This record gives sequence, C-alpha cells and structure tokens, in this order.
Amino acid sequence: MNRIALVEDHDRLAALIAQALTTAGIEVDVFSRIESAFASIVQKKYATAVIDRGLPDGDGIDLVRRLRRSGSTIPCLLLTARDSIHDRVDGLEAGADDYLSKPFAMQEMVARVRALTRRTQNLQSLDPEFAGLQVRPEAGCMTWADESITLATSELQIMVALVRAGGQTLKRSKLEDAAWGIGEPVTPNALDVALHRLRRKLQGIGSELQIVNIRGHGFALRQIP
Repeated sequence: MNRIALVEDHDRLAALIAQALTTAGIEVDVFSRIESAFASIVQKKYATAVIDRGLPDGDGIDLVRRLRRSGSTIPCLLLTARDSIHDRVDGLEAGADDYLSKPFAMQEMVARVRALTRRTQNLQSLDPEFAGLQVRPEAGCMTWADESITLATSELQIMVALVRAGGQTLKRSKLEDAAWGIGEPVTPNALDVALHRLRRKLQGIGSELQIVNIRGHGFALRQIP
C-alpha cells in the first residue's frame, strides 16, 4: 500500500508536503494531532509516517515512542526546526528511522519517503536465523528462545544483515547501506545509535549473542563470553 501518514499541524506546510507527495504518486492522509494520528496508524497499513516534532498535543517523538511500544514498525521520518546533534539522537533513540531539518527541499523529502517505503517493501519474507537468534521481518521482530522484541525498520535491516553474515564481520558502510539504502544521506552517528538500541534489545530478550565492534574492521554477532 503506497499511502503515508503525514502528521503536521501547520496547514500551509501540510498542504505543500501533501501536494509534493501526491504529485510523486504517493497517497497521503493528513493529521494535525498525535492522538488522531496514533489511532489511525495502528489500525491502517501505512507505508511510512512523516511526523513533525512540534505538534499541538505534544512532541512528535512521543508519537514515535507510542508507536514502537504498541509494536508498530512503520518507518518514521521526523521533521523539525531543531538541528542539533542532541535533537537528532533523541529522535533516533525513540525509534525514528530518518530525520529532516526545516527548511527542506520538497524533492529531498519525497526522496526520503520513497527510500523508507522501498526499504520496508524490500524486507524479505524469509526469517534468517543464526545460533538461535531469529529475525522475522514480516512480524517486525527478533526472537531468542520464547522471547521476542519489536524492531524499527532500520534495526530490522541491520539485524537481517548481521544474522545472514553468520558471525562474520560486516563493515560500517555495509550496515549503513543495509539500514538506510545505498547513497542515502545518513547522520554520522545514526548507525551507532541503532546499534546501541539493538544491543539493549538483545539483552532484553536474554540473547547469548551480542553485537561486537571489531576495531578497524566492523561489526559482528558473537557469543557472549
């Protein structure tokens, strides 16, 4: 389904974004508040959510957090006038997949929405497994024994790459390409933030595997000593 949820309370900006996406062949449902957006997103199968941070009933990051807690793996692109590293990290830590600072070119916004949607559609239905750790792309989670945990789209892509590598080391660039697409703009520490979240999630399900940094070479899944 090539339809996205746009959460933006500024009427003129919402109209401009919707027009740019519609011209690109992407259908849009527009919401101005967190509550109405959340209720619709958890019920419908949107391809991507574009979420402004400054909303009348809260911060767009709060919506991302609620979606992740509910089990939703919808790719989320945050829009904000805030451009500090701290703000970007906060968004990524909350489970957002990408971040776009205002003002932005509509062409770039459309390209990023397409990239997020394409990554979701390209997730393969096969459930890769390595040493007892299984990634289930269609369910949007990874499992260890009887425990499972929800993953954001970028996290899924990273874990699929690591599990398929079967303990072999993957370069940073390889994981960035897997998570955000080849040639797509990525903030310098986006991968580190995603890996930090994944390490905590692996611990949370009691996995005996952990993501280790092989200094100078990259990252790999290895047994915890």
